[in-house]
Amino acid sequence: MNKTSKQKPELSFAVQYAKAEPRLPRWRLRAWVQRALYAAHEDQQQSFRGAHLSIRLVGLPEAQGLNQAYRKKAYATNVLTFTYGEQADGSLSGDIVICVPILKREAKEQRKKFLAHAAHLTLHGTLHALGYDHLKARDAKHMEALETKILAQMGIHDPYLLP
Repeated sequence: MNKTSKQKPELSFAVQYAKAEPRLPRWRLRAWVQRALYAAHEDQQQSFRGAHLSIRLVGLPEAQGLNQAYRKKAYATNVLTFTYGEQADGSLSGDIVICVPILKREAKEQRKKFLAHAAHLTLHGTLHALGYDHLKARDAKHMEALETKILAQMGIHDPYLLP
């Protein structure tokens, strides 16, 4: 598929609830992931036919174990993304892990609405799965601008500004 294709990418999506959170039903998470997928496709930075993505909501022990095993960091983080690259059909695949207790704590500490922060972390993890990163300042600025744009379309305040 070339970068100028107007056809919206397809999404294959799954959610795993290792840590229950009734405010994050599958339909809501899917809607957020879909927004990130379409925005990335329109952004023209990435060329892909679709995505096979999963989100796993976890507690502190699992988040810490994954962060230790894969990033050599002995603490839990809010979101981890595992990318598996482009598949034979031209789609991208990845797993997004969100630590529910950290999501709750950060929302409270940063005086953000729970769902607004959850949406941001979901978009952030999804964009990572679609090839975006923030290791270089230029890439970080681009990724943050895309996140901010998507969130604004959802009526959510810029998460990079203080409340």
